[in-house]
Formats: sequence, C-alpha cells, structure tokens
Amino acid sequence: MKSEQTPDLNPFGVLFTLCMGLLLLLFPRRKALIPLVLMTCYMTFGQQVVLMSLHFTMLRLIVLVGCVRVVVRGEFRRIRWLRMDTLVVLWVMVTVIVYTMLWQTTAALVNRLGFAYDSLGLYFICRSLIADTEDITRACRVFAWALAPVAVCMIAEKLTGQNPFFVFGGVPRMTELRNGVVRCQGPFRHPILAGTFGAIWIPLLTGLWRQKGSNGFLVGVGITAAMTIAALSGSSGPVATLLLGVVGLLCWPMKKQLRMIRWTVIGAILMLQLVMQAPVWFIFAKVNILSGSTGWHRAYLIDRTVAHFSEWWLFGAKSVAPWGVWAGDVTNQYVIQGINGGFLGLVLFVAIIISAFASIGMAMRAREGNQWVLWTIGCTLFAHSVTFLSVSYFDQNIVNWYLVLAMSCAVRPVHRKVGSNVPEKSKVRNLGDVCEVQSAGPIQGSWS
Repeated sequence: MKSEQTPDLNPFGVLFTLCMGLLLLLFPRRKALIPLVLMTCYMTFGQQVVLMSLHFTMLRLIVLVGCVRVVVRGEFRRIRWLRMDTLVVLWVMVTVIVYTMLWQTTAALVNRLGFAYDSLGLYFICRSLIADTEDITRACRVFAWALAPVAVCMIAEKLTGQNPFFVFGGVPRMTELRNGVVRCQGPFRHPILAGTFGAIWIPLLTGLWRQKGSNGFLVGVGITAAMTIAALSGSSGPVATLLLGVVGLLCWPMKKQLRMIRWTVIGAILMLQLVMQAPVWFIFAKVNILSGSTGWHRAYLIDRTVAHFSEWWLFGAKSVAPWGVWAGDVTNQYVIQGINGGFLGLVLFVAIIISAFASIGMAMRAREGNQWVLWTIGCTLFAHSVTFLSVSYFDQNIVNWYLVLAMSCAVRPVHRKVGSNVPEKSKVRNLGDVCEVQSAGPIQGSWS
C-alpha cells in the first residue's frame, strides 16, 4: 500500500508532468501560465525525482522548464527591474547565508539552495509571464476553471473519507477527522493550506466581474469552487482568510479613506493591548471558528518568539521546541522568516510586502487601468499578509504568493521626470506599460 510519504513515480503523474512541460515550452506567452496553474492545482508533492540526493518535485521540474522557456524566448527582458525584485533577491540571499551559518553543514546549504531555487524560479517566471493587466485577467480566468475540479474531488473526499489524490503520494489516503470535523486536503500538504489556497482567490475572481469580456458564469464557477475548497478544509484559518478578503472588498466605497482606515486599525490594536490582560497577539486564542482549531498555539508561538528574540535575531534558531512550543511546530510565516533568516530576513520579507502594497497604491493614485481590479489585488495581498500570522506556506500555496507579487509589480507605473519622452496615450495599453504619472501625493522549501 502506498503511504503518504511514498516518493515513487506514478506513470500518470509522469505523463501529466511531461505534457505540462511540453505545453509550457510551446504555448504562446499569453497561455504559458496554463500548464503552471494545472500543475499547481492537480499534482501533489509526493511525485519526486531524486538525483544525487536532490529532491525534484514535479512542480520543481516545471519551474526548471519555465526558466528555460523565459531565457530561450527572451521573455525575461519584459521585466522592468523594480525595488521589489531587489528585495526578493536580497531576502533569498540573506536566508541562504544565515541558515547555512547557523547549521554549518553541507546539508543546510543544499536545503537553502532548494529554497532559493523555488523562490527565485517561481518569482521571476511569474514576473516574466505577468506584465500587464491583461495577463492578470487571463491568470484569474485560468484559475477560475482550474479550481472547479479540485472542489469536485474534495467533495468526493468529504463523502467517502478518502482522498482521490492519494494515488500520487504525498497526501494521506484517509481524510483527517478532528473533533468530529472532516478536514479535506485534496492535493495539498495540509487541510489548512488547501482551504487557504481556495480562499485566497476569492477577491481576484471577484475582480473579473468588471473586466471587459468576462462572463458571470465563469466568475460564479470560480468563486463557488474557491468557497467550497475553503469550507471543506474544516479549518478556521481558511474561513478567516475568506472573511479578510470579503472585508477588503466591502471597503471599496472607502478607498479614498485608506489612510484613516490604517490609523484606525493601528489605534484599535493599541487599545486592545491596553485593555487585554495578555499581549494583543493572544487574540488568536479567542478566534476558533471551527471545533478543533488551535488558536492558542498560534498565539503562544508568537509570544515565545518575542520572548526569545535575543536567541534568534542574528542567525535564526534551529528549533522553537526548546521555547516550549508544541512539537516545534511553526505555524506563522513571519516567525519562519526569523527562524530561518534572522531579524534581517524577517525585515526584508516585510519590506517585500510593503513594496507590493506601495505599487498597488501608486497605481490607484495614477488612476490608470481598472481601479476595481487593482483593489482586488490589494485585497488578496492583505489576505495573504494577515493569514501569514497563522500559517506558513510549504506547498503549492507559494505559487499563489509569487503570483500576487508579480501582479503588484505589473500594475506599478513608472515615474518619469517632467519633459521626458513618454509614449503616446494610444500606445499605453495598461499599467504594466511605460506611462507618466503625475505626483499625486518554505520557506520550508528545500532539496531534501
């Protein structure tokens, strides 16, 4: 019987990967994301090729093919180098160096090189293939269709108690049951990650409603599938992620009062810190939407990380278990950055998020392109940022993360000095092209 850790190759999985790789090489640029999306949604991490102790999941092989494609076709030249690109490269470099210095072993270096391969490969493939708002719209349409089969399989998992994706390895055959709640996970490595994957797409799919040429049926299919995936995960985190995205969308009428909203949120956090007997992050201990949630563990993890700052700020830490954290389980993306990359790694990761928000804000102020689509990208980024407080991405969810970063880069206008040569208005297709702006104010991923 195949176990969840079985790395043996499945013939169908190999054939599927070969087909997706071939399509990725042959498809025109506007369709090149389709194979990557299909691999992300339907292939587990259980399918692996091991070469000299280096583990290549099927997704990693597709990343390799994608890198070959953008280099051979010269599509990397479409990238306008931005501050975020520099931040991403620095973040990866710091994490590799700090982690290797902490462990001082060849295995640690190999581990972080795997992380660097995943991060830089996926990020720059997405940057090369998403250059404008049309590319963003196409990516959303592909995901709208792709999420539907995942939702159907998870419904079957709910009804039968067995995961159809078990045949690929990497996921358990029998569906997890916690405190009477069935927690479906589909092709993902954990039910929470499965639900998060679906929930995070709801704002972007909502953005299709106001896109030229979009149809309500496609939007309805995508949003229904995304909500189904989030609900069937049986986890509080994805439901909270869904609600965060919806709250962001509902703030659309107040888009001109964002500064006031930000300060209001900051004031509310400070007020909670004053009135609560425990630190403000213990609010997570109160947020248990579904039975079996572990909000207290997440709050305690943050608390112990803050308390032991002196132990990890320079070179990170090998484990959080000595701090009293249950099983050394790090369910926080920000904590992972500090543990693997020290305080500098954490600061660079936060700087990437700030840079992404800044790009979207610049685009909104420029009043170019579809403002609603820009807003939905911001809502998705917001949902990611808050979700990071309760989960760390170590599976296909990293694709969602690098896609939204690439989208924020694609909509960023280019500031030019007065009097500089600017393309005629008719030649500027969207925010991804050069335009003049008036001054308006794995993480766990490794080779092993």
